[in-house]
Formats: sequence, structure tokens, C-alpha cells
Amino acid sequence: MADLAHSTTTQAPPANLASPAGVTVRHVDDSLLVLDKPSGLLSVPGRGPDKADCLAARVQAIYPDARVVHRLDQDTSGLMLMARGVAMQRALSQAFATRAVDKRYVAVVTGRMTPPAEAWGVIDLPLICDWPNRPRQKVDPVRGKPSVTRWRVLGHEGEATRVELAPLTGRSHQLRVHLAALGHPILGDPLYAPASKTPRLLLHATALGFVHPASGTALAFESAAPF
Repeated sequence: MADLAHSTTTQAPPANLASPAGVTVRHVDDSLLVLDKPSGLLSVPGRGPDKADCLAARVQAIYPDARVVHRLDQDTSGLMLMARGVAMQRALSQAFATRAVDKRYVAVVTGRMTPPAEAWGVIDLPLICDWPNRPRQKVDPVRGKPSVTRWRVLGHEGEATRVELAPLTGRSHQLRVHLAALGHPILGDPLYAPASKTPRLLLHATALGFVHPASGTALAFESAAPF
């Protein structure tokens, strides 16, 4: 896994850089783009014409060779990486598959979580789709796929807790289900914290660290949580 603490933080892109509507471009070169997705925007098209608008479509309108290598849930905001061209898509997809990309998230969860005994705690709970209640996912020790999340407490905010999350796997809704399984669902989550009245899901992809597949340079990007 890439280590953000020892990566090179890139400079902001030029001010005159073309940006898709509602999406901030954090970095662009001939191989890849790093983007800041707002909450409420799909990463890729959904089913039906009413779900055609998404980050991928907006980016491809300006960068036609942009290709998806990972996704964020519609209600999750923050950093996303896209490849430019098939070769780079293959290389970056492999980096995600081999856990060579360091992903960090910030979330605010219900209740006051007790900090783990070590610097980071580990949630190791296998996940599977809850088919009768799709798109919900659920913990299933027998049929679930291995799913691991590292976590640490950043601070308490009244009766809520701000946490940093580092997923080691990339299952659908992994962070949301893992926190809910601990009894601390993420505020604003309509699936796993239905009683929450927070207007949006308080989950933000705050950091990405990886090695550039073409240059071999270590890169790191950060995006402050907007909540």
C-alpha cells in the first residue's frame, strides 16, 4: 500500500484548466485525472435516462479518453481517479486490485466511539449483497467476501465521532456497513442510519496516494472534508 506520509503532494492544476460542471479537477496529465466529486452525483451512469448524468459522463465530455478505475457511492464526496486510455486503465485497475493505492476517508458517525487500543483499529467483517433489500449490503461470515477497514478516532463532536477510515478492500458500501455493524452508522446514511436527519451522508474521500504508472513518481492528493 502506498504511504501518504512519504508521497509527493502535487501542485494545483493551472487556473485555466477546463473543469467539468460541478467537478473540481485536482490533477491532469496524459495518463490520468484526479477529480473531486460532489455528494449527490453518481460516479457512473445508473439505469434509466434519469440517471445518465454522472461524473464519468461530465469528465468524458471534456476528456473523451477518460476511463473509470474505481467508484464512490453517489452520496459520498471526494477524490476519484480516472485513467486516460485503455493501457492506463489496466495499470491503475491493477494498482487498486493489489492494494497499491492508499485511500483515506473522513466520516462522522453516531455515538462516541472509544479510540482503539492501537493507533488504528481493524474491522474485519465479510460482506455480501442483501439481495431482498438491494442495494443494501450485509455482514455474512459464511458467504461474505473478505472486507477489511482500518479506523481511528479523530475527535468527538457532541454525541458524534469524527473518524478516519482506510479501507484495505473495496466492497460496495464497505465503510457504511462496517461502521453500522459496530453500532456507529455514518450520519446522513439513508440505508444504514435511517433515523439520522443530517441532510447528506457525512463521508468524504479525503486522500489518495499511489505511484504514477507512467513516470514512477509517488503522488499524493488531499481534499478537506466539507463538513
